[in-house]
Amino acid sequence: MTERTYASDDGGLDDRVPFLARLESEDRSALLALGRALSFTRRTVLLHQHEPSSHVLFLVDGWTKVTASAANGYEALLALRGPGDIIGESAALTGRPRSATVTALEPVRAVAVERERFRDFLGRSPAVSFALLGLTADRTRAADRRRLEFASMSVRERLAVLLLDLARTHGRRTPDGVELAVPLSKQELAGSVGASREMVQRLLKELRDKEAVITGRRTLLIRRPDILRRIGAAAPALGGPAPGIPSPPGPREE
Repeated sequence: MTERTYASDDGGLDDRVPFLARLESEDRSALLALGRALSFTRRTVLLHQHEPSSHVLFLVDGWTKVTASAANGYEALLALRGPGDIIGESAALTGRPRSATVTALEPVRAVAVERERFRDFLGRSPAVSFALLGLTADRTRAADRRRLEFASMSVRERLAVLLLDLARTHGRRTPDGVELAVPLSKQELAGSVGASREMVQRLLKELRDKEAVITGRRTLLIRRPDILRRIGAAAPALGGPAPGIPSPPGPREE
């Protein structure tokens, strides 16, 4: 697993620090030893929304996207999860069906631990239980903070901030600009900013007309990040990289 370095402005951890990185090496090794190694190809679904929970997954290599669909078909991108992250833990702990779908964005290696073995391990390991509780609290805090920030923005501003965040966390430089390394649909982008697909299509067309971005089927190249910065200039979220995708606020299509 690739080691990553993190900093926090309040002296503690934040939601960018994945679960396995929060554990002592002995606890991490013991936990992973309980499971079996799995490999997934790009676009493979690792976990399905609404299915019963039988195991949790620990990502070792590769990135995934977490999406959820409403009964009316509205789909939102909730988060991006990568090396060191745990997925499927909520359903495993509560016994409820899975609340989201997790899909591989690239080849992924993971370790699957059966639900009962994971629960038993937590019962014997207070430090690991507290680490999981801390991760949940950090993710909730970050989602609440971003939800509050997004509530004061128009859809145009929210989309600009989201694209800049994705460029910082999942962008790769090319001679023509910064290409997003995560293949996201317009519906997923729309769900992430609390807007309709049609609104996001219109805003992306505006950005294309300004030569700020180039879009294709699940591809997006940012050519003029300065334009996106000007659009989202009032957003406090621009002070640092975003670890994941903000929970969408209520629609405010402006």
